[in-house]
Amino acid sequence: MENFTSVPTDFNILPFSYTAGSRPFLSGLFSVIYLLGLLMNVLIVTLIYVDKKLHSPMYLFLFNLSLVDLCYTTTIIPKLLHILSSGNPKVSFRQCFTQVYFFFLAAGTEDLLLFTMAYDRYVAICKPLHYHSILSKKVCTVYMVTIGFCAALNSSLITVPTMKMSFCNSTTIHHFYCDAKALTKISCAGREIFYLVIYFELFFFGLCPFLCSFWSYVKILQVIFHIHSGDGRKKAFSTCSSHLIVIMLYYSTAALVYLLPPSKYSDILDQVFTLLYATVTPMLNPLIYSLRNKEVKTAVKRLLWSKS
Repeated sequence: MENFTSVPTDFNILPFSYTAGSRPFLSGLFSVIYLLGLLMNVLIVTLIYVDKKLHSPMYLFLFNLSLVDLCYTTTIIPKLLHILSSGNPKVSFRQCFTQVYFFFLAAGTEDLLLFTMAYDRYVAICKPLHYHSILSKKVCTVYMVTIGFCAALNSSLITVPTMKMSFCNSTTIHHFYCDAKALTKISCAGREIFYLVIYFELFFFGLCPFLCSFWSYVKILQVIFHIHSGDGRKKAFSTCSSHLIVIMLYYSTAALVYLLPPSKYSDILDQVFTLLYATVTPMLNPLIYSLRNKEVKTAVKRLLWSKS
C-alpha cells in the first residue's frame, strides 16, 4: 500500500486500464469524438446566430445546448489527449478540481436546459396561441440566467466537499478525467458530506428535470393523439422527436453511471457510460437535431448558398 498525504500535489489519470500500446487507439478515438463534436456544435451555434429565421425560443435553447456540449467535451478531452500524447498521466490538484467544477457546471446546465426545451415543446404544441407570450424574449433570458446561476451554485456545492476529502491511500484515478465518483474510491476520509450533496444533486438536477420532461411529453402525446389529421399529427410529433431522442440518450447513459452496482468491472463500465453521456452524446446532439429538423437543414442550405 502506497502512503500519501491527505492533500496531494497531483493525481495520476489511468484511463481504460491504460497501457503504452493502447495510447494510439485512445488518442485516435478521443480526437475523432472531439473534432466531430466541435465541428457539429460550432455549425449549430453559427447557423442560429447568423440565420434570423432561427431566432425563436426553441433555437435559443438549442444554441445554448450546443455551447454547453462544447464545454462538456472541452473540459475533458484536450487534457486527456495531452496525457495520451505525452505519456505523462499527472494532473495537478488545482487542475483536477477545476475540471470537476466545470464538468458539473456543464452537467447541471444540460439537465435544466433539456427540461426547459421539453417545456418549450409542451407550450408550442399544447398552448400554441400563447407560445410567444409565455416564452417571450425576456422570459427566455430569465430562464437562461437562472439555469446558469443554479448550475454554478450546484457545481460549487459538489466541488468543495470533494476537495475536502482526504487521499491517504492512492493518487491514481481509474478514469479518463478527474471524476468525482472515482475520487471517492481513493479517498480515506470526508466522503460522507460528498455523498449527501451528490444525492441531493441527483434528485434536484437529475430526477426532477427528467420527471418534468417526461410529464411534458405525456401531455404532448395526449394532444397529438387528438389531432385528426395524419399530416398534422406527423408534423406535431416531428417537432419534438429530436429532443425526445436526445433526452433518452443522455439520461439513460448518465443514470447507469450512478445506478450500476459495484463489481470487478465497475471501473471500466463507469468510464464507458461516462464516455457515452459526456462526450458521445454531445457529439450526436447536433447531428440528431439537424437530420430531423427541416428548418435547420434549410438554414444550412441558405448558409451554403450565401457563401457560394
